[in-house]
Amino acid sequence: MKDLFQQVLKQSKNDFVNSEVTKVNPISGGCIHKAWKVELSNGKKLFAKTTTKNNFNMLKAEAKGIQKLKSYADNNWLIIPNIFCLELIEDNAFLFLSWIDITSGNQDSLGKGLACLHKTSSDNNPGNFGWGSDSFIGTGVQVGGWEKTWADCFIKLRLIPQIKSASKWGLKMSDCKNQLARMHEILNEQKTKPSLVHGDLWAGNAGVSKNGKGLIYDPASWWADREVDIAMTTLFGGFNREFYDGYEEIWPLNKGYEQRIDIYNLYHILNHANIFGGGYKEKSIDIINRFGK
Repeated sequence: MKDLFQQVLKQSKNDFVNSEVTKVNPISGGCIHKAWKVELSNGKKLFAKTTTKNNFNMLKAEAKGIQKLKSYADNNWLIIPNIFCLELIEDNAFLFLSWIDITSGNQDSLGKGLACLHKTSSDNNPGNFGWGSDSFIGTGVQVGGWEKTWADCFIKLRLIPQIKSASKWGLKMSDCKNQLARMHEILNEQKTKPSLVHGDLWAGNAGVSKNGKGLIYDPASWWADREVDIAMTTLFGGFNREFYDGYEEIWPLNKGYEQRIDIYNLYHILNHANIFGGGYKEKSIDIINRFGK
């Protein structure tokens, strides 16, 4: 891998073009791409993702999300990795990011940093909800497009595509018609402006750096109600009271937020059901049925 990574650096013409790759170590945890710690002769370290040519668009979408998030992040609270290169060499795709050491420190800065990102982007939003092109949520396609209202965006561009995909394991759109109408009604009551969201904010995509600042990475970004990020943090755990208190200190959540958690997390549960199957299927149906039959 050293020779291949060296070739990537030479081709990319980035700040490390004249540096030699001295060590490459695989990193566990990734379920889609391979991940590596790359050490250079100048003492710097890089984080690298590698995948096949067929998955290049996944890395491209990730890089686009990272760049957009960085444009609204407050560096006093939140770190988002720098992108050093995104390259395609023959049948291999590469994404090189800055290496950041992660600790299990206080999550107050992570909460404050996320709130600042949401608020700053909301104050400078594009006027519509959605994203300009298809991207990815895990290995699933996250449908691109724009809608003027939040309810239309979430139902049309997030839930309906997942439900259509779920037809392969038996979930029918006709069985969800009344429940979707009720969800649309609930979301229509929520007066919100678009915020740039991470979009896939579980504990594996966030943390705290050694300098105490919050850290987010591996996004599936789009312009949405900020609550979708907060809702997902409750789905698999890993975020403590310090995180939520820090967030609320900067930008308190809207009244009735708890009533919308199931709607927002249904998107991720359906996506998991469509990718992994198993108990996610039953959990999807259970959430849908909470909104009537």
